[in-house]
Amino acid sequence: MGVTLVRLVLRQAARTPDSVALVGGDGAELTYGELRRQVLAVRHGLVEAGLEPGEGVLFSVRPSPRALALALGVVAAGGVVVFADPGAGPEMFAARLDLARPAWSAAEAVLYAGSRLAPVRSYARRRGLLLPDLGRLTVPGGRAMRHVYTGRWLPGVPPGALSLARLTRGAAPEPGTDDDARPDAPAAVIFTSGTTASPRAVVHTQASLAAALELFRARLPLGPGDVVHTDQLMLGLPTLISGARWSMPPLGCSPAGFARGLRDRGATHTFCVPVQLDEVLDALRAEGTALPEHLRHVLLGAAPAPAGVLRRAVRAAPHAEVLSVYAMTEILPVAIASAGEKLAHTESGGEGDLLGAPLPGIGARPAEDGELLLSGPNLCRGHLGHPPLTELPTGDLVRLDGAGRLVLTGRKKDMLIRGKFNLYPGLYEPAITALDGVAEAAIVGLPDPRTGDEEVVLVVVGTRHGADADDRLAGRLRRELPDVIDSAALPDRIAVLPELPRSGRGRKVDRDRLRELVHPGAAPC
Repeated sequence: MGVTLVRLVLRQAARTPDSVALVGGDGAELTYGELRRQVLAVRHGLVEAGLEPGEGVLFSVRPSPRALALALGVVAAGGVVVFADPGAGPEMFAARLDLARPAWSAAEAVLYAGSRLAPVRSYARRRGLLLPDLGRLTVPGGRAMRHVYTGRWLPGVPPGALSLARLTRGAAPEPGTDDDARPDAPAAVIFTSGTTASPRAVVHTQASLAAALELFRARLPLGPGDVVHTDQLMLGLPTLISGARWSMPPLGCSPAGFARGLRDRGATHTFCVPVQLDEVLDALRAEGTALPEHLRHVLLGAAPAPAGVLRRAVRAAPHAEVLSVYAMTEILPVAIASAGEKLAHTESGGEGDLLGAPLPGIGARPAEDGELLLSGPNLCRGHLGHPPLTELPTGDLVRLDGAGRLVLTGRKKDMLIRGKFNLYPGLYEPAITALDGVAEAAIVGLPDPRTGDEEVVLVVVGTRHGADADDRLAGRLRRELPDVIDSAALPDRIAVLPELPRSGRGRKVDRDRLRELVHPGAAPC
């Protein structure tokens, strides 16, 4: 029997039952022994209530220790956790449910109330949130969906719904050998993109998730006594299989609050989206404080890390190793590079963004057109409704340097066409961001409907603000860029904005919105 996600967590919990496994956003602590008991209790309660192996459980519960016990309990029972945000909009949510077809729903009592009670629905609608009526969802064949609710019971919770509090207090028998899920059994469905006509979801198995956790653990020095401060599941779970402590920030935590959490909870490791770390460093500067010396590892991921952010992180935490993680929802992690490696690559004149060497066991090769193809034990089973994957076309364009490291040169979909020249923004943006006075840079194209060619617009965020500073920066860039990037890639126009528009949990640059902002007909920024 291969290693499974749940077995890894339960095995570690049995070794260190009295150690603190989790600290919630409210400061409440949960030991490894109690986490293990709750996971087994949820597993037993769901099986007794009729959860069948392979059944999907729509998961609408915010991060907390109890939410983690629920998710692991679902997987331990043979269920599949389906992450489909009910706030995505009625049409998108309905399309995702139609594809995933979950038989169960797990949600906070307040969400059931908010999706059912007219006054609450009206209030949510005024705030721009259109909630589906979770209590009236059905499964194929017309059968009503089964429900689990968290928190105190509220009007709107469906009749017969199971209380998570009662589940976690129930019997927690040890699973028998025959009860353990197969490593190749689906464990999670994660919706990532797509349209209402064609939603897109990644299916991970117990084995692919277990392999991902092991890769993180092998690369990071994690063990008892370490404290990892993050709300990211894919760094929190490696924490738990290593016997370290997972510290969860409060929901909606401000940058200043996140920084206080690092200090007050004795964090040794943290994970941030690059723009989030930039905001945390701004908050520290405003307070006249610094990152704590006990912080030894700072991981950045979910979006490219600009040179300016990397430099700030290194200066703010000279005692820490700053790492940038390259990963995709379908396969994570893929490569991890230090800030020093990335900055040295950029400052030496190297083109593109250094991602690092593929981690052990990861197959990484460029296709004929340069697109990165990935394989490995942490590769997901595939996309829901599609054939299984053996190799993932990433959409990222890469080359291998002399040391066998991956260098990102662009995204296939972001390619701009200028005459006969194909311009890949990712090839040049890191070098531009490394220039003095530039905090961030993005290149977008505005198609000319008459010629089919594209106006190339370089959009930058300066380290100094104000109309005069913006004009000086744009003028200096026009003089310096010919010595930095290929002549065929020089922009037709340079725009300076106070910030770049972002979207999604990873807060990546929203290039569609950026094109709107710099369109000649747009209102002044």
